Amino acid sequence: MIKSIKIRLKPTKEQEILMFKSVGVARFAYNWGLAKWEEMYKKGLKPSKAKIRKEFNNSVKKSDDFKWLYEVSGQITSQAFTDLEYAYKNFFNKTSDKPKFKTKKKSKKSFYVRYDALKFKDAKVNIEKIGKVKYSSNYNIPQLDNYVNPRCHFDGKYWYLTFGFEHSENKAKLDYNLSIGIDLGIKELAYVSCFNKPIKNINKSVKVKKLKKRLIRLQKQVSRKYEANKSGDRYNKTSNIIKLEKQIKLLHRKLNNIRNNHLHQTTKMIVKLNPYRIVMEDLNVTGMMKNKHLSKAIAEQKFYEFIRQIKYKCEFNNIEFLQVDRFYPSSKTCSSCSGIKQDLKLKDRIYHCDKCGLTMDRDKNASINLANYKIV
Repeated sequence: MIKSIKIRLKPTKEQEILMFKSVGVARFAYNWGLAKWEEMYKKGLKPSKAKIRKEFNNSVKKSDDFKWLYEVSGQITSQAFTDLEYAYKNFFNKTSDKPKFKTKKKSKKSFYVRYDALKFKDAKVNIEKIGKVKYSSNYNIPQLDNYVNPRCHFDGKYWYLTFGFEHSENKAKLDYNLSIGIDLGIKELAYVSCFNKPIKNINKSVKVKKLKKRLIRLQKQVSRKYEANKSGDRYNKTSNIIKLEKQIKLLHRKLNNIRNNHLHQTTKMIVKLNPYRIVMEDLNVTGMMKNKHLSKAIAEQKFYEFIRQIKYKCEFNNIEFLQVDRFYPSSKTCSSCSGIKQDLKLKDRIYHCDKCGLTMDRDKNASINLANYKIV
């Protein structure tokens, strides 16, 4: 299987300028290819990355107005057209939305790195056209001739390099008497069938609450400054507004990192128990987000990311991962006598069985039912 690694880069000022130029070239090539793709469709032609790339090389790269394209790696523009074709395939397969033009303000600042020029030596990595860049990492990076999909990206504060490589499965000894059920929630992140206590909601911690309070305060400041500098229907962006918006962006980055770190620690703790299988519900996260009262809390819990991490960590450790049907009554079923309580409502947080008298938290009861789930 493919294992991915993320390392932090420490470029010089000259290298960072080249990196930002590479980001700009990748965005320009993608947008040019998207416009040409749409133009071919309107003419009744069948576009492809090969046709787009050929026309780009013949018309754009040979022009004197675009000599700046040669300052960066040629693989960046080539990969941009590959990404565009992949985006259209996903669109036609109905797994993603239609490709859109990338804006300088909102698009992710990233670019493709030529894999066969990627070399690691003495805490430095060689990147084509950029040179040897210092990096820091806790990983033992294997010296290979072929790395999978290497990319550089900027998160608003630091530069990172991500890449994958072929890795064999982890041969951990599994406990075939242990099946774990996980029930995700909003008040607490998750109830795990074999844990006595639920996994806490990191968004209710003092640190996150302070950061969110500061974020709200900065957003209000920006809003007031926009109103104060409004001229007619147009908002003028001053230097102070730019400074505040940068602080807001870094706060969002910090909150996102805290939440992702909490998910990684939680999923690692569960997988380290070496169960033979992990069972979860097939949540309709898109449908849940339509609830205007709970959408913000659901987004902050990052349910989709939790499931994604559990999936790939189970695959890496050869653990069976099972998602039961979303209509399976895990909360309504008694984990002791298997009786179903049809009149259980969402506001009822304690499950009480009328048949056997079992009383426990409804989410804990659901996690036990998931752990004992049997495929019919």
